[in-house]
Amino acid sequence: MSGLVLFALLAGSLLGGADRPLDPATSCARSPCRGAAVVEVAAPATSSIWKFSRTQGGKEGESFAAITKTADTTQSDPDFAGLIVRCAPKGKIDVLVALIRPFPPRSHPKVTIAASGGGTLTVEASMAAAGAAVLLPDEVSAFAAGKWQTTASLSLVVRESDSEIKGMVALNGLREAYNSLLANCGL
Repeated sequence: MSGLVLFALLAGSLLGGADRPLDPATSCARSPCRGAAVVEVAAPATSSIWKFSRTQGGKEGESFAAITKTADTTQSDPDFAGLIVRCAPKGKIDVLVALIRPFPPRSHPKVTIAASGGGTLTVEASMAAAGAAVLLPDEVSAFAAGKWQTTASLSLVVRESDSEIKGMVALNGLREAYNSLLANCGL
C-alpha cells in the first residue's frame, strides 16, 4: 500500500477519534475512505493544497472535520506521511503528525518542530490511531492558529527510544485551509 493511500486512510480514521482502529481492508470499501468527503482547498501553487475531509462519527448526526497536508517527499523520511489538523471535542483543535511506520501505542515520543523562519520547539507527545499518528500537545494548536500561517514550512523530528523519523511539510495555504476547518468544526 502506498504511503499516500495510507495517509488518506489514517486521516479518515483520525477524524472520528484516536479510539477507532485503522482498518485498511474496510476503510475504503465505500468511496472515498470511511465516507469522508474530500475537498481540495487550493492556494496559488500546487504544493499549497491542503485536503479538507469530513467523516461520519460513531453516533447519529456526529461528524468530524480535518485538513491534511502530505510531506515533502524529497526532504522527508519514507515513514513520515504529513500533518493533520482536526476538530476536537469542546471546540479544541488537534495537531497530529502522520506516520507510515507506527510507534508503540502507549509511547510518548519527543517531537522537535522547527519553523523555516526560525524558532524551534520540542514537546512530548502521545500516540493516536494505534500508533500511526503522533498527537501533539494542546500548546501546539496555537501555532497552527497563528504563527504557522505565515511560515513557509516546518521541519519535524519524531524520536521514540532509538528510532527517529524526520519530515518536512510546506505550510503555504494553511491560513485559508485553517479558516475553512474552523467554519466546519461545529457542523
